[in-house]
Amino acid sequence: MKTNENNPPRRHAARSLIALAVAAAFPLHAAIAQEAPEAAKAQPGQLETVIVTAQRRSENIKDVPMAISTMKGEKLDVLTAGGQDVRFMSGRTPSLNVESEFGRSFPRFYVRGLGNIDFDLNASQPVGLVYDDVVQENPVLKGFPVFDVEQIEVLRGPQGTLFGRNSPAGVVKFESVKPTNKREGYFSGGLGNDGVVNLEGAYNLPLNEQWAARVSLQSQTRDDRVRNPRSTGTQELEGYDDKAARLQLSFKPSKDFGALFNVHHRKMEGSATLFRANIIKKGSNELVDGFDYDNYPTDGINDQTLTSTGTSLRLRWDLDGVTLHSISGYEKAEYSSRADVDGGYGASYAPPMGPGFIPFTAETGDGLPKHRQLSQEFRVESNTKERLQWIAGVYAFNEKITVDSNSYDTLNQNKLNGFAQQQQESKSWALFGSLNYAMSNVWKVRAGLRYTDDQKDFSAVRTMDPRIPSSYVGAIGPLTAKPESTNYSWDLSTNYELTKETNVYARIATGYRAPSIQGRILFGDTISIGDAEKNLSYEAGIKQDLFNKRARLSATVYQYRVKDLQLTAGSGAVNQNRLVNAEKAVGQGVELDFQAILSDEFRLTLGGSYNDTEIKDPNLFVATCGNGCTVTSPAGPGANTSLINGNPLPRAPKWTGNVTLRYSKPIGEGEFYAYTDWTYRSTYNMFLDEAKEYTAKSLVEGGLRAGYKWADGKYEVAAYGRNITNKVQLIGAINFNNLTGIVNEPRSYGVQFKANF
Repeated sequence: MKTNENNPPRRHAARSLIALAVAAAFPLHAAIAQEAPEAAKAQPGQLETVIVTAQRRSENIKDVPMAISTMKGEKLDVLTAGGQDVRFMSGRTPSLNVESEFGRSFPRFYVRGLGNIDFDLNASQPVGLVYDDVVQENPVLKGFPVFDVEQIEVLRGPQGTLFGRNSPAGVVKFESVKPTNKREGYFSGGLGNDGVVNLEGAYNLPLNEQWAARVSLQSQTRDDRVRNPRSTGTQELEGYDDKAARLQLSFKPSKDFGALFNVHHRKMEGSATLFRANIIKKGSNELVDGFDYDNYPTDGINDQTLTSTGTSLRLRWDLDGVTLHSISGYEKAEYSSRADVDGGYGASYAPPMGPGFIPFTAETGDGLPKHRQLSQEFRVESNTKERLQWIAGVYAFNEKITVDSNSYDTLNQNKLNGFAQQQQESKSWALFGSLNYAMSNVWKVRAGLRYTDDQKDFSAVRTMDPRIPSSYVGAIGPLTAKPESTNYSWDLSTNYELTKETNVYARIATGYRAPSIQGRILFGDTISIGDAEKNLSYEAGIKQDLFNKRARLSATVYQYRVKDLQLTAGSGAVNQNRLVNAEKAVGQGVELDFQAILSDEFRLTLGGSYNDTEIKDPNLFVATCGNGCTVTSPAGPGANTSLINGNPLPRAPKWTGNVTLRYSKPIGEGEFYAYTDWTYRSTYNMFLDEAKEYTAKSLVEGGLRAGYKWADGKYEVAAYGRNITNKVQLIGAINFNNLTGIVNEPRSYGVQFKANF
């Protein structure tokens, strides 16, 4: 098949969907067959070139030898239309899952099945999150709202060389829109069901030839939509008021030096996740008959607040032959979340109780009264056009946190009856470097190495034991730990240009997660430590432009092995987690990203992944659920234990898929468009062991947006719907008390107006 840059766009548009499907199925054959012009320029109707910074340089995504997906522009507008928090990303790119048991805060990220189901505010995650070049370590920082963002990059596979510790699964990278020397901005306002009001805007202001500022604001609010029919406990639930702001100042006094200052703030008040008692049919993963989303009988208190503030300063010097970078970051947060974990009212020893059987009350809260994170990176890189390019740097990180764990006596006016506190200081420093060498005009190799030193100083005390209600005593501690580790991470990759349209690559990389501590001793007398884990990953793939850049394909196959994998195990009938190390875990799979301009009216994206994961440790067992669930894992050596050897990783669906289709048509002086998006994920285990009740069903969710743009896109009005089929089902659970479940968000809908100026 030959293409000709002189062919008009409509001739290319006429190629059928069948041709696109064949090219996607047999990309290498299609690439060899095509002979595109040597320097084909972008034309109307072509896909734009995607530039990423996955290797700490700006590069064409096709030239980067790793699996990367991006989100930006209209797609972000669509997915956040109803006030969705960062969980909107789940399933939108291959192998990515995002969930939370805390609602709009504390998101948990999973890439290729690797994640962490720990709910402790001191929990570490194997997916790094980087916002404007600053690592966000604590989970409560990772939920910062997504607004006025230039691009999101999802880097799959270990990122231990250039991004460092706690990224053996990958990195999710956010980049805000930067100040420019052009006066511009936008405003977006939306109204939706349940009293949703979404406001967002940005203003870019050039101050003079050297200075520019950009102010970005967002406000998301929703009324309470769930009612408690009882006179006890919180009466109105699931509302929120979530506001965030960002101010950036850029300073460019010369072509050789630039500075970018960033300060950002978030304040959120609302409800914690609703844990709903006995909504699961015993022996199945179905919701009980007559389940009513809007009804939540409870005797507990539910509230959540989060305040976070951060600043960063990025400096850049462009010198003869080298570029110097300095990135200084500071983050702090205060957080409190309280919920009725038993999900109902009363108890077996304090009737009336319900819904269903409540063996005992469980009302707890977690707080982060003190948090402070400092980070500093110095990096130097070559900026010549030589065959050899390099990067070298040093990184330092320091974090101090205090975590409070509280228990409340639900049957005694919800008074505090248990208190424990953790304090931890984490110190880490690293040296890193990367070499890129062009073996020829079409063949490049890359190699990287990082040395990391991690130390933690931990202490936990309990001053009030909720298990001794008569006297409210039971002090223990301080329990201390000082885990430390060092690690060398490395990667080796190669990228080969088969044709101007087609690159193939291969990559071997290692990743590392520092030792972790589970020190929540509110209901237990010991802490647990997870030793450092190490990941070795292999992947190969193809990245290809098709049909004169009217379509683009990226496909990857991968395999990894994790030694000493850190896992979070429940404690049976106790509201407590423990860290354990599995001897090994393995994963393998296939990932696909595809975009196409099908015609002047239609644009399509397709994505999907197959992730096969397995825990390999014949001697590892965990306590089973404490509520009589139907366990299907093999019995362990002790009573109420289960062997988990051979089980998939928790929250790791084997299949995921996503599709978007956009239709547009000129009407009058503007453009009408309709945009639909759908995601699919297969079943997954909620916990380490397997049980019928705690195997999440497969889930399909879809969205729809229709709107009209006019005045060259300056104005836009649209109507939207999220989860338009109103599919509500079990996505999480609590397994120590009763058949308590967590469900996904129901249907939402509304209208939006946007103006660019």
